[in-house]
Parts: sequence; structure tokens; C-alpha cells
Amino acid sequence: MGLFTNFLKKFLKKLFKKKREIRLGLYGPPNGGKTTLANKITLDWIGEEMGKVSTIAHETREIQIKEQITIKSKGKELTFNLVDTPGIATKIDYEDFIKAGLKEKEAKKRAKEATKGVIDAIKWLDDMDTVVVILDSTKDPYSQVNITIIGNLEARKIPVLIVANKIDLKKSDVKKVQAAFPQYDVIGISAKYGNHINNFYEALFKVTNA
Repeated sequence: MGLFTNFLKKFLKKLFKKKREIRLGLYGPPNGGKTTLANKITLDWIGEEMGKVSTIAHETREIQIKEQITIKSKGKELTFNLVDTPGIATKIDYEDFIKAGLKEKEAKKRAKEATKGVIDAIKWLDDMDTVVVILDSTKDPYSQVNITIIGNLEARKIPVLIVANKIDLKKSDVKKVQAAFPQYDVIGISAKYGNHINNFYEALFKVTNA
């Protein structure tokens, strides 16, 4: 009787499984490696890049979406719509873009677009099922921006996975990121070179309960 009950439960669970894909959002400060990670995921699983990467902050100024990405790990599958968001910043100054080599007109335009992008990214949080926060592991994790992002996620009770990116660099300190946010799983990776990317995929299954 017990075996039959278990079988019935599994059958019904499959039958009534939510058809809607999970919305997986990539969030974090500018230049943490969100788009680099997005490109790695999409290249690995659908063979195409998601967006343009730049050394100048706020290259991604609009929400970018790739639908129906299915990843596989240890015999399991997870399908989601990947949402790459603009970098979150508490202050955007056009003069920073001038310092990066842009002319004044272009710098002001980019600052305006970047500000709108931040507002849009925060708005989109309400539509996320799971969020991956990508942080540069060579930088201090206790920044105002990081605390603001994590605070917004905690307030919404959204499942979170933190990626400590750029472990290929000497100044990388994954333990410091773990100490800053002990309430979440932290995975150290290099999105650029693919180091520990399989650990990241496995962690996605865990955080989404797939």
C-alpha cells in the first residue's frame, strides 16, 4: 500500500507540475561579471551569447532576456528564462564615464540610460522566482550597493544564490564574500574562464528546488 501511495504522489506531482518556466535573474553591481556569466550559460546550453561585455561600467543598460534555457546536471533538468539586468548602483555620475574615455555628450546619455536601467532592474525584482547575485570577489563585499541589493531580495523573500566571481584573479577572496552573507550559499567561479562552473550549475538546482 505504501509503495502505491508513493507512486501516486509522484505521479500527481508530475501531472500538476507548474508549466511556467522559472524566471532566473542575474543581479549585482556594475562590472561584477553578470553579462559574462549570462554569456557563459547561454553558450554552454544554447550555443549563443546573450549580450555585449565591456570594461566600462553599465554596458548593459536594458533588461536582456533569453527564454527556454534548459540546463542538465546529474540526470536532472532545469528550464528557465534568463534575465540579465543592468548593474545596480546607488550613484551614477556622467563624469565617471568621461574618465573612462567617453565624450561629454555620450557620457551624459549613458548616465541617463544607466539610471533608468537601475530603476527597471529593481522593478523587475517583483517578477523573479530566483536571483543570482554576482559579486566581484576581488572587491569589498560590504559595499552600500551589495547591502542594498541583498536587502531588497530579503524583503521580497526571493531565493538567492551568491556568485563570488573572478576567482582567476590574485586578489580574489571568496571567504570574505561568504563571511559577509552567511545566510546564503556562495559559489566561487570565474565566469570568464569557466572555473567551477559545474558547481554553479549544481547550486542552481538546489536554490530552485528543481
